[in-house]
Amino acid sequence: MFLAMKELMHSKMRFSMIVIIFVLIAWLVFILSGLGNGLSTLAASVFKNMQADYVVFQQGSQSSMSKSLLSDHLVADVEKLPNVTAASPMGSSMATALKGQSNKNEDKVAIAIIGITPGSFLEPTTIEGNPLSSDNPKNVVANVTMKDKGFKLGDIFQLDGSTESLTIIGFVENQTYNHVSAVFTPISEWRKIAFAAPGSNKGIADPVNAIMLQGTNIDPSLVNSKLSNTDTVTRAGAVQGMPGYKEENGSILMMLAFLLAISAFVLGVFFYVITIQKTNQFGIMKAIGARNGFLSKAIISQVFVLSLTSIIVGILLTYGTAAIMPKAMPFKLETNLVIGYSIILLVIALLSSLVSVRRIIKIDPLKALGRVE
Repeated sequence: MFLAMKELMHSKMRFSMIVIIFVLIAWLVFILSGLGNGLSTLAASVFKNMQADYVVFQQGSQSSMSKSLLSDHLVADVEKLPNVTAASPMGSSMATALKGQSNKNEDKVAIAIIGITPGSFLEPTTIEGNPLSSDNPKNVVANVTMKDKGFKLGDIFQLDGSTESLTIIGFVENQTYNHVSAVFTPISEWRKIAFAAPGSNKGIADPVNAIMLQGTNIDPSLVNSKLSNTDTVTRAGAVQGMPGYKEENGSILMMLAFLLAISAFVLGVFFYVITIQKTNQFGIMKAIGARNGFLSKAIISQVFVLSLTSIIVGILLTYGTAAIMPKAMPFKLETNLVIGYSIILLVIALLSSLVSVRRIIKIDPLKALGRVE
């Protein structure tokens, strides 16, 4: 470490250029991870934050709410199954809210209507106002991002293409679905909205999109065998079944994978070139008794210090960027993501230094000093 630090202090400009490159790479990795996490949260935070362990869909629906249709009467049957502690129906549909019951295009806001049973484990905690009540099914609670669109407690809005009007009585947070704000309504009101067209319920009594389960060690195959025409998955499986979710996350992960691969190549080349430039110095050190292990440790220590410094600066820049980003941008940087990608970047940098270490081991002192042809 002493030799590594002495060289770093002596050749500040050379190593500063490497640090700048690494900082930019780390910065970009953290920004992409935050954007990817923000997009996935915006798409499925309703599922991710709900207190459910398993989801029962219609068979053949591919774990998609929009393709599934079940009867609410199945809830009583599900609750009798082994290891199921609670069950509750849920429905979802996309809609457009008209602020102030206006027909102006600029007042139209895309929302997701989420039908649940008031007071069930699916209802999120309100941060402002009152929770849902079965006494007045037209009262709803909305995600707090609706405030950014000009909505407030007590506002009444009409749904575009519908005669239904809803009143906001409470706000919740971190509840979005398909990239829009979620509006929670009693399941009975959701049915009026979702199945307003005659025959749209396909003859199913009290239709719902899915049944959410609470419990541990629930056997999905047992549930499917007891309930005909059903497909039971974990909550994570339900998230993956959302339209476009896997494709969206896959694109972000592919970009991150390419970026990490490119960073490994770039850093490896930088350290290798610097090692070649110091061939004579390493030859002299070997000639006076320095061992390969000592020189290798010096290189790895040097890379570790440079990498750690660059990653820390990259993290600070990322949090600074996040602070000035507009609220509408789906950016969410979590501590576990930062730690995870920091470790990956550090490991990549250390692995890329092994090429330089291999070069040092092969250096012949006499050839490096020009004594042997």
